[in-house]
Amino acid sequence: MANNAKTHCGAVRSASELGRLVRAHRRDRSLNLETVSAIGGFSMRFLSEFERGKETAELGKVLAALAVLGLDVFVEPRCRGTAPGAPTDETAGSIGRT
Repeated sequence: MANNAKTHCGAVRSASELGRLVRAHRRDRSLNLETVSAIGGFSMRFLSEFERGKETAELGKVLAALAVLGLDVFVEPRCRGTAPGAPTDETAGSIGRT
């Protein structure tokens, strides 16, 4: 892996945003689809579709692809006001309750 790899990171709010970040990391490391797929144990088709933003990509495989590339997922609360209609700290606890 290249030591001069650029850093690509940021908030991800869609499958296509995540796919673009993953593709950038893979390319920065000069890895092709075939190599990453073989290491991760999934198909090149899956990885290609994931990188193109497939909304229904299987979560376990997505996490495996991230792990192969040395990437982690963090979940944090959004800042207030960033998403209209998003739950606030006060209402988040009531989600799913009737």
